[in-house]
Amino acid sequence: MNDVRDKVSAGSSTWEGGATHNESSPELQSSSSVGGEAPQTPGAPAPLAPHLAAELHPDLLQQGWRKYWSKRENRPYFWNKISGESMWELPAVKRDFDPITDPLGICHTGPPPAGNVTPSASKRRPSEDNGPPPKKFVLAGPWDIEVPTNVVIYERPPTICPHPHPEIEGFRFTLANKLRQCYQELCHTRESIDAPKDSFNRWLMERKVNDQGGSDPLLPSHCFPEISRSMYEEIMNDIPIKLTHPKFTGDARKQLSRYAEAAKKMIESRNASPESRKVVKWNAEDTFQWLRRTVGATYDDFQDRLAHLRRQCQPHLAETAKASVEGICLKIYHLSAEYARKIREKHSFLLKENGIQELAAPLQQAALRKVWCYPVQFALPAPRPPLVEHFLDRDQALLRYLGETQIINATYLQKLECLYRYSCFDDKKFEQFLSRVWCLLRRYAAWIGAGSEAHLTQMSLPVPVLECLHRCFGVTFECFASPLDCYFRQYCSAFADTDSYFGSRGPFLELRPVSGSLVAHPPYCEELLEAALRHMERLLQESAEPLSFVVLLPEWPDRHTHALHKLQASHFKRKQVVIPAFEHEYRHGFQHVLPKNEVYFRWGGGTVVVWLQNAAGFARWGPTDERVEALLDAWRPRAKLRSPPAPAPAPAPAPAPPPDQDTQNNHAAPASINNPATPNSPATPNNSATPNNPNTPNTPNTPNTPTTPTTPTTPTTPTTPTTR
Repeated sequence: MNDVRDKVSAGSSTWEGGATHNESSPELQSSSSVGGEAPQTPGAPAPLAPHLAAELHPDLLQQGWRKYWSKRENRPYFWNKISGESMWELPAVKRDFDPITDPLGICHTGPPPAGNVTPSASKRRPSEDNGPPPKKFVLAGPWDIEVPTNVVIYERPPTICPHPHPEIEGFRFTLANKLRQCYQELCHTRESIDAPKDSFNRWLMERKVNDQGGSDPLLPSHCFPEISRSMYEEIMNDIPIKLTHPKFTGDARKQLSRYAEAAKKMIESRNASPESRKVVKWNAEDTFQWLRRTVGATYDDFQDRLAHLRRQCQPHLAETAKASVEGICLKIYHLSAEYARKIREKHSFLLKENGIQELAAPLQQAALRKVWCYPVQFALPAPRPPLVEHFLDRDQALLRYLGETQIINATYLQKLECLYRYSCFDDKKFEQFLSRVWCLLRRYAAWIGAGSEAHLTQMSLPVPVLECLHRCFGVTFECFASPLDCYFRQYCSAFADTDSYFGSRGPFLELRPVSGSLVAHPPYCEELLEAALRHMERLLQESAEPLSFVVLLPEWPDRHTHALHKLQASHFKRKQVVIPAFEHEYRHGFQHVLPKNEVYFRWGGGTVVVWLQNAAGFARWGPTDERVEALLDAWRPRAKLRSPPAPAPAPAPAPAPPPDQDTQNNHAAPASINNPATPNSPATPNNSATPNNPNTPNTPNTPNTPTTPTTPTTPTTPTTPTTR
């Protein structure tokens, strides 16, 4: 015992000499009045005030347990002066009992516990003792799912859509592939062309923007008008042949000859008007004569001749093929509506087998209150999950259900596990985790397909860019992401049912944020881009609290983007910069199955970055020179990271900490917010008079806001699209 006392004296220190602690802690308040020395973990402690030891059960005191405060961990711990054992949790009381009459020790009553003793079964929370959160495992990867949200929304009712099920997802996958194959066959048989690349995926996105009251989350079923404008234009653009950008002069000559021959053949085989037949045939013959008599023509000569021929013939060809192309669009839509009805009937039958009654009408929210954004919740219980087999093959995990295998990298499966732990409230034991991951992978396989350009629909921003957006502009939310490629744990995605278990807040067009900083990187779909822009402007107009959108749009060299011009002319635009072509990278859309060294790829077009902010959002997260420079530096490819980086800008104001439900994940309902965090630092003065930086009144600066006036960045000229 003398050795123990020597250790106590050597390892102790005064409370006054330590770091500053929270005054609300009762142990700390009492210890500050004690004149003796207090322990410092992990040494053998010295006794504290008598009333601290009195908080323990008498049996524990008799066994030698004492309660002390750890300055290093900033929380109490327990030390046994007899055995020298130390524990963070309250030790269990070892009661005396007769091993013959009561071998389990369940009949011994014992003295009643003290009134101020915390039950051992209750879970300690950092919010109760104002101490730091307990240490937990942080999964390393191209994400940061520990970042809390700063986005505030109005509380919304649970969705009445049923839970996904592997049997239903397998059926949906089969019908979606059948519909995709039918689209290819219709284009080939009726127009003698292949279906335009990635056209089916864009059709799904465009139809879902107009799908009002559709019964299926993937296949459209209630759209007006029934003919998709995007599908019609993409098919018509490839008639009579698909034009490409030739690399050599010989390829340009062959393409001109092929177009003239295909136009002549099409107008002769279709029921065209005499005037159209005459114009097309005359221009085709004139092109053949020009090719025969012209020697030594340049690349530009062939391209100019092709553009002239296309201007003369395309209107007549479009008029001739109009009825046929509209028939393709109608056929695909009617098949989609029929398949959606079959899926709905099969799902309803599955729910009845499990004794689950469907809801006829959507639920209504009783009270309108502001809450931190939270994942989509279900009103219906989940049916019993089937068995999904799990295998490991080196760095990949294989999930198999009824012979159908889905592959995912093991690291991304661990990411989904972390997201599931944060966001899923009805399966704490992970009994349905594998089946829901299988449904998630199957859904995205049905949507994206296996085309050569399918991954472009899901390509995501580089990790350094997202880190910079969070550090400099307070971004904590992604408007267009998926559980597989998200960087934050709060995001919007295409599917509310399969993705909600992993943190999805549902489709972006259904989100109503009141305040917060968000990044929007939408996939290429003209109708979706325009609808998202209208939605952002409406939200910025209605909210007086700080709200900011950082919009990033890749420039497509062969596609016209009318939404980009509308974005640049927005009333809420604060600044715009352009990342040059081939000077930046993106992450592959199939990053969850690719090796690490194949994830990044160079982008052949520019990327436009636009800040849309209301007055309060501009005051809090305004695009100052230093912040924009840091973002441009983050866009540099990894090969250029060895060059000296730009100076780090002043960080954006830290968002208010979210309530316990977001950090502890113990409650299914969100915490109410009466007064969401508002910025208390005005905007940095902006003296520029350019359109990219509208003038704002001079207001005092805060320490967290840089004082350098904003200088407009000269946009790079966008890539000119190929003339067809």
